Amino acid sequence: MNTAVVAILVALIGLALGAVGGYYYFRHRSQQQVDSAEHQVARILADAETQAKEQVVQARDEAHKMRGAAEKEIKARERELRREEDRIQKRRAALDDRFERLDKRERSLSQRQSALDKRQNQLQQLEQERMVELERVANMNQDEARNLLLDSVKQDARQDMARVIREVEAEAKEEGERRARKIVTLAVQRIASDQVSEISVSTVPLTSDDMKGRIIGRQGRNIRALEKATGVDLVVDDTPEAVLLSCFDPVRREVARVALTRLVVDGRIHPARIEKVVAAAKKEVDQIIREAGEQAAIEAGVPGLRSELLRLMGRLKFRTSYGQNQLDHAVETSHLAAIMASELGANVQVAKAGAFLHDLGKAVDHEVEGPHALIGADLAKRYGISAAVINCIAAHHGEADSDSLEAVIVEAADAISGARPGARRESLEAYVKRIRALEEVADSFDGVAETYAIQAGREIRIIVKPEQIDDLAAIHLSKNVAKAVEENLQYPGQIKVTVIRETRAVDFAK
Repeated sequence: MNTAVVAILVALIGLALGAVGGYYYFRHRSQQQVDSAEHQVARILADAETQAKEQVVQARDEAHKMRGAAEKEIKARERELRREEDRIQKRRAALDDRFERLDKRERSLSQRQSALDKRQNQLQQLEQERMVELERVANMNQDEARNLLLDSVKQDARQDMARVIREVEAEAKEEGERRARKIVTLAVQRIASDQVSEISVSTVPLTSDDMKGRIIGRQGRNIRALEKATGVDLVVDDTPEAVLLSCFDPVRREVARVALTRLVVDGRIHPARIEKVVAAAKKEVDQIIREAGEQAAIEAGVPGLRSELLRLMGRLKFRTSYGQNQLDHAVETSHLAAIMASELGANVQVAKAGAFLHDLGKAVDHEVEGPHALIGADLAKRYGISAAVINCIAAHHGEADSDSLEAVIVEAADAISGARPGARRESLEAYVKRIRALEEVADSFDGVAETYAIQAGREIRIIVKPEQIDDLAAIHLSKNVAKAVEENLQYPGQIKVTVIRETRAVDFAK
């Protein structure tokens, strides 16, 4: 038990000695660290003090340098200000000299102005005296003399204006005619068409006059059956060995002609036979129409048209206008339009199609109301024709505006085909009416003395009253008459309007 206590005591004493030794060890170690830290602080303070002294010296040097540079800049600016002040003083002196010279010039100008005013007053007084003397000599006041002078100047100006207008129009017309003549000549010289007669009736020859009685039949039953089946009027008159067929529809008239010709050749004429022959004639004419339309499209070079359009075009084979066959006219116009479109760089295919179909409305114009150009345009639209071709059809007589060069070409080709020599002829009655209407249009204008339509209505010459119409008014009159003719009359080709003004001075020697 004692041994254990001793061991514990020994252990406690060892711990106490260890603790005291550790304390003194750590204290000594801490003192060493404190001394080392104080030494480092002293060294750092010494280094900082040295650097601070160096920076103060460096700052003093830099401040000294900056002060020197500032003093130099100030001195340079002072020198520049002195030079600028010298320049300003010199400019001020120059301005003073200029102001002084201007004052002298102004005083001189004032003196001159006074002299000029005095001189002007004298001139005005002399002008008034001269005007009074002129009025006394001429027996006219100032307003009358001014009006006389203005009238003279106005008359001279109107004459000069008329001369310039004539020269410009002559030059423009010459150049336009030269170019148009070249294109039209190239087109026309390649086209030649046969001339046909303008007819509204067809004639069926008979083997003898006895055949007329058989055509009429007992109590007129045969002729009534034939007229009912064909829709055509039969004229049985004193014409030897011939019967006339009259109808506004050329296709029905052709059907009646074919049917009556077969009946005359066969000799068997009665209502039942008439109906059978007329039905066969309709099929034959319908076949002819289809073939004619297809052949015309091939000749015109317009492929791809629908069969309904070709059939309508084929109907024009039996339609004439002023003696010109309308299907041949369509083909001819298509050729002319193609040539002109090629020369002018336009779309040849559109021009050809528009020219070929331009009179499409004439195939049904006896069934539909309205201008044939617009009727044809509606039909073409219904059958899927392009808008450019439709415009060519609608605009070829001015019922619609021309939206393209091809439409203008079609209009020109139509006029060329209808107006060329031998293409058409007019009946005497229509010719006389057109000539009279042409002269009446010209006579409706003021200042017209006499009017003469010459060259078969292709030119109208107007003799005016010289005291009412001067040279400039004559030019305006020709334009107004031409415009009135275009608006009020229908005619193929063009009409030349010539205004003649003649002044005669007559005196007698006694």
